[in-house]
Amino acid sequence: MHASALALLIALAGPVGATDTGHVALDSLAAGIPSRLELPVSLHAVEDTTPRRRRRAVEVSDWYERRLRIHRYGSYTVIPLFAFQAIAGNQLYVNGNQAPGWATTGHRVGATGLAAVFGLNTVTGLWNLWDSRSQPKGRTRRTIHTLLMLASDAGFTYAGAHLAQQAENSAEKRREHRQWAYGSMAVSLVGGGMMFLWRD
Repeated sequence: MHASALALLIALAGPVGATDTGHVALDSLAAGIPSRLELPVSLHAVEDTTPRRRRRAVEVSDWYERRLRIHRYGSYTVIPLFAFQAIAGNQLYVNGNQAPGWATTGHRVGATGLAAVFGLNTVTGLWNLWDSRSQPKGRTRRTIHTLLMLASDAGFTYAGAHLAQQAENSAEKRREHRQWAYGSMAVSLVGGGMMFLWRD
């Protein structure tokens, strides 16, 4: 390309009288110039033949978001209920039948409140887990959360339905009741906290 441009400049700068030579040089020069600009092979547009997979839309029911909101609001009430149950339960553990009336009544009311919240959250949580079964994103997190909360449900049920009555007259059963209750609280806090900290 540089040689062709140089030959063109020499022919144009030659003597005026050498018209024939100039015409011959220009004609031969014109024959060597490509008729169109050709790009290097690496610059040619390559057609994309790779098939693109479209992201699959996942549909959930209209009530999914409502159940999720109810589930979250229910979980917010759990921590104050845990705190109250720990305070009232400690009075019962230390004093037994001699515990103050507010602790005895309050512990029963708190246990009923926890049973209601856990029952509601179990229903809404399992329902939404089923509704989002086709959504791969966050599936591991949702499954682990569900298993932890079901384990906590079982622990509270055992502590309340099986051990609470016996704990009123037995120091050993009171100790066992407290261990099951605290263990279930810990599992529940881990299961709930992971939903706030673990983001997909």
